[in-house]
Amino acid sequence: MTPVAPLTAAAFAPFGAVLSADRDDVSSRGANQGTAARRDFIADLVNLRPHARLNLASFRCAPRDLATFRVALLEKHPHSAQVFVPMNARRYLVVVALGDDAPDLSTLRVFEALGTQGIAYAPGVWHHPMIALDAPSDFTCLVWEDGTAEDCVEFPLASPFALPR
Repeated sequence: MTPVAPLTAAAFAPFGAVLSADRDDVSSRGANQGTAARRDFIADLVNLRPHARLNLASFRCAPRDLATFRVALLEKHPHSAQVFVPMNARRYLVVVALGDDAPDLSTLRVFEALGTQGIAYAPGVWHHPMIALDAPSDFTCLVWEDGTAEDCVEFPLASPFALPR
């Protein structure tokens, strides 16, 4: 398994997009009477089911103790991007993998995100639920859902594993 890496737009690109006001790879324009820089289309927010509704949700996540924590499952949203924007997190971990019917653990990556960075998982990207560090952390989430089992597909791992530190 690769070590925990800082979350960057380039490294995360196979899995989705990094949301950050600090990204220099996206052009900006003035907004709010010149008091803001606006960056448009910083992520592809894909919805593959026209009948699904956009759900704006919030998650309150308890911090994980990495000394005892084990990754026991991954999940994916086959028909929708899923976006998480931290509201008060200082740091959190993002665990992702590629794969079709099952996660391909040879592609597994672990990123450390800062509270100034959000993430947008591409549809079908396997990921672990949010892993807050340091303190309870709140996130805003956007995902298209229709109330069926296809909204979120979980894959329990046969051999849970610890994260590198």
